[in-house]
Amino acid sequence: MGNFLAGKVVAVTGAGRGIGRAVALACAAEGAKVVVNDYGVSIEGGEPTSDVALGVVKEIEAAGGSAVAVADDVSTMAGGQRIVDTAVREFGRIDGVVCVAGILRERMLFNMSEEEWDPVVATHLKGTFTVFRAASAVMRKQGGGTLVGFTSGNHQGSVAQANYSAAKGGIISLVRSAALGLHKYGVTANAVAPVARTRMSANVPMELKEIGEPEDVAALVVYLLSDRAREERITGQVYTVAGPKIAVWAQPRELRAGYADGPWTPERIADFLPGTVGTDPMPMLAKLEEMARAAAAKERPNQ
Repeated sequence: MGNFLAGKVVAVTGAGRGIGRAVALACAAEGAKVVVNDYGVSIEGGEPTSDVALGVVKEIEAAGGSAVAVADDVSTMAGGQRIVDTAVREFGRIDGVVCVAGILRERMLFNMSEEEWDPVVATHLKGTFTVFRAASAVMRKQGGGTLVGFTSGNHQGSVAQANYSAAKGGIISLVRSAALGLHKYGVTANAVAPVARTRMSANVPMELKEIGEPEDVAALVVYLLSDRAREERITGQVYTVAGPKIAVWAQPRELRAGYADGPWTPERIADFLPGTVGTDPMPMLAKLEEMARAAAAKERPNQ
């Protein structure tokens, strides 16, 4: 076992499988005590249980680490609170939370139902908020801590995942707000946009040129949770990790502006905006055109 996170207590949501599991195992391997969250309900419908979360706890314990399972729904305030309360009750503090839990409900926007929209936004965006909210209250009193949200390159937009893209874009804004609001309390917040081989990525309708394993993502998360990252004042950032590549996303900023010497009218804007302010091209539109050409040629496009 390493010591990159020695003495720290970390909670990971969606930790029963895939990237969440890899993060939980990596945190434990680097010395952290881990709260493993993955939601499940018993056959009788009673108290939530999660065999996959318990399985990860057993893996951590077998390797000499300390962990506890929490089967709670992060889309509820009570569920997010219990995850943090369990960390404090079992291990005395909470130094980091990593919100990986997520689901997919794919549908074109014009066909998407409320039942397909609400659970996705609730699990990804609200599920990050509930844990961040509970953890930040404790971290503020402790004088420090780290929040890590999981976003996606799909925050740029998606053809058939408007719900998922909206939630992932919201997580970025939530992370930036947390970084600003909690800075004076010694709490950092960052987001990770992973590209890794998981059950979700298996459904991507194109070959990904840059893709890695869940363990690559876990290594970045461990760093972000560490004192090394805090010493570098890393907060409010969005990082992609895709195999050997790590990239940072730009902060939102004004690109171009123009000014009128009188009140705006639709006619003045029509004459002024295209040539003076212009647009910022969408990379995803270019990719869609490439996909359409490849489909016409009966090829599978690359990304």
